[in-house]
Amino acid sequence: MSVSALSPTRFPGSISGFLQVASVLSLLLLLFKAVQCYLHRRWLLRATQQFPFPPSHWFFGHKIPKDQELQDILTRIKNFPSACPQWLWGTKLRFQVYDPDYMKVILGRSDPKGHHAYKLLAPWIGYGLLLLNGERWFQHRRMLTPAFHYDILKPYVRIMADSVHIMLDKWEQTVGQDSTLEIFQHISLMTLDTIMKCAFSHEGSVQLDSVSSNGRQANNAYRLTHDHTDQVIKLRKAQLQDEGELEKIKKKRRLDFLDILLFARMENGSSFSDKDLRAEVDTFMFEGHDTTASAVSWIFYALATQPEHQKRCREEVQSLLGDGTSITWDHLYQMPYTTMCIKEALRLYPPVPSVSRDLSTPVTFPDGRSLPKGITVMLSFYGLHHNPSVWPNPEVFDPSRFATESARHSHSFLPFSGGPRNCIGKQFAMSELKVAVALTLLRFELLPDPNRIPVPIPRLVLKSKNGIHLCLKKLQ
Repeated sequence: MSVSALSPTRFPGSISGFLQVASVLSLLLLLFKAVQCYLHRRWLLRATQQFPFPPSHWFFGHKIPKDQELQDILTRIKNFPSACPQWLWGTKLRFQVYDPDYMKVILGRSDPKGHHAYKLLAPWIGYGLLLLNGERWFQHRRMLTPAFHYDILKPYVRIMADSVHIMLDKWEQTVGQDSTLEIFQHISLMTLDTIMKCAFSHEGSVQLDSVSSNGRQANNAYRLTHDHTDQVIKLRKAQLQDEGELEKIKKKRRLDFLDILLFARMENGSSFSDKDLRAEVDTFMFEGHDTTASAVSWIFYALATQPEHQKRCREEVQSLLGDGTSITWDHLYQMPYTTMCIKEALRLYPPVPSVSRDLSTPVTFPDGRSLPKGITVMLSFYGLHHNPSVWPNPEVFDPSRFATESARHSHSFLPFSGGPRNCIGKQFAMSELKVAVALTLLRFELLPDPNRIPVPIPRLVLKSKNGIHLCLKKLQ
């Protein structure tokens, strides 16, 4: 090869040619993607053509103002019965459902959880019962069911009560008469405290470990708890290798959640892997404290805005518990009016506002309309609970709606979802809600802060954009 062939003067032409080829390829790729997106959008339009929807931009979709998602759902309910497509942008669409008949159909199937809605959770909680699908989900569900038997849950009531008392003691020490407090972070630490003790037999209290209960310290507590999981699992598994320690665990007055997981066996005799153990414990921790914290906070707010109902609940609890120093499992089934108020608050403020499913096969609804495989369905529990065709005057707090169970559609009230994938910890959660409400009403009158009305926003759990602030009036 001659020296002139390698001359620098030849490189500009070569680079220019390369850039031209690259530009052409890029344009072809963009054209291919554009055609692909166009065809997919046309498919989505055909797939949902039986379901009208409000006008949308061809690219930006239904431009919903930030934190207006719930108001948008309520508007759709008025104009589009049962269900309505929502265009997010371009070729992204989700099919919103807020009708009990539609809910029953979807929740009775075995479609996988919506991938995009839950993928952010996977690095944090792993693939436990919440995120698993198919046969693995079925195996885990069957192995975990004994962990939520009544005999296992009954001793947890004392633990729940201890955690609530710690929170209430701190409230008495830190708030003055008629003081206003943002309650969500306090309640979140309280429910985390309960879960730590029920999952690991944890000694101490994350509530007392924090000097105060602001958001940063609550988040630090969650992170420390997450890091703590592996160490506890490793230690407990090592104890099971020692016959003496094994007998001690079996003779414990109560088994915690981790004990039950370690003893669980599949039909072929195999047990949970370390990865599965970690995922199920982390899932239990997340679902058992964050959702419950949301529920308790909104129940307190609902009762604060309803003084007559709050008074009647307090009188019922006082007649049952006296000073509340001792509350048992049996007590939880002897407070019917308080339970009705709790359920009505859960209707107005469902702790999990929605879940999603990716249709694995076509579906036909009772009214004859259908959807093909591949559509993402968002089940809006908030929309269902505020649907006036299901609940007359849905914005009115009316506990009498729950005076009888038989008069309601089986899928009209779904604070814990429904079907085979309903919340496995429903009974655990309801027990904790009753304990928290009963013990709090014995010590405080709850009043709303007129200057800071909470603004519900749908996240993984139902939260408030500006916190949940209440005036706490200590009872004599």
